[in-house]
Amino acid sequence: MTALSETAMVGQIVVNRPSRARVLEGFGIDYCCGGKRPLGEVCRERGLDPQVVIAALRVADADASPARGRDWSQASTDELIEHIVSTHHVYLRTELPRLAELALKTEQAHGERHGELAECRTVFGAVRAELESHMLKEEQVLFPAIRNMESTTPGRATFVGSVQDPIRAMEQEHESVGLALLKLRALTNDFTPPADACSTWRALLDGLQALEADLHLHIHRENNILFPRAIELEKSHARAASSAQA
Repeated sequence: MTALSETAMVGQIVVNRPSRARVLEGFGIDYCCGGKRPLGEVCRERGLDPQVVIAALRVADADASPARGRDWSQASTDELIEHIVSTHHVYLRTELPRLAELALKTEQAHGERHGELAECRTVFGAVRAELESHMLKEEQVLFPAIRNMESTTPGRATFVGSVQDPIRAMEQEHESVGLALLKLRALTNDFTPPADACSTWRALLDGLQALEADLHLHIHRENNILFPRAIELEKSHARAASSAQA
C-alpha cells in the first residue's frame, strides 16, 4: 500500500482506502479525472497545505470502520465491471432523464428571473448526451474486450488493436464530463438553492449534487482501478505471445 505523502498519486490514495474519498472531496480535490497527479502538487495548486490534508486523511483512516464499503481494488475484473454497469450505469440511466425533466421545468418556471438556468440546462444536456454515448461504448466495445483478455489464455486474446486506444478515448470523455460538472457547480453556486427556489428547483440541485458524487466514484473506479489493470493485462498477453514466438 502506497504511504500517505506529498508524492502519492491522488487516485491511488483513494484506491488504497476508498473512505478517503470524502476527505478529498471536502478539500475540493479531484481524485477521479485528476487522479494521476501527486497530492502535494494538487494541494499547492489549490492553495492548500499538503500536510493539513495528509493529517485529515490519517484521522479519517483511524476513524474508518474496516467493514465500511467494498474495496474494489481487490475485486476480480469481472466483478468490478459488473458493479460499474449494474450500479453506476443503471443509476445514470435512471437519473439523467429525471434531471433533464427537472431542469426543463425549473427553467420554464424561473428562467425569466434567473438567466443562468438556461445555461445550466444546456450544460446538463451536453453531459447527458456524452454519458449516454459513453456508456454504450464501454458496454459494447471496451468492457467486452477487457473481459475477453481476462478469460483468454495469455497470448491468445482476440481483440483487434490495443485496448489502450478505447481507454484513452474514455479517459478523455471522463475529463470532458468532469469539466462540465465544475461548470454546473459554478452555475448553481455549489448546488445552493436561492431564496426563491421552488421544490422542483431544490430537487434538481439535490439531484445534480448526488450525480456529481456518484460520477466521482464511477470515474475513479474506471480511471484508477479498471483501466490500469486492463493495460497491465494486455501487456502480460503481449509478453506471453512474444515468449511463445521466441
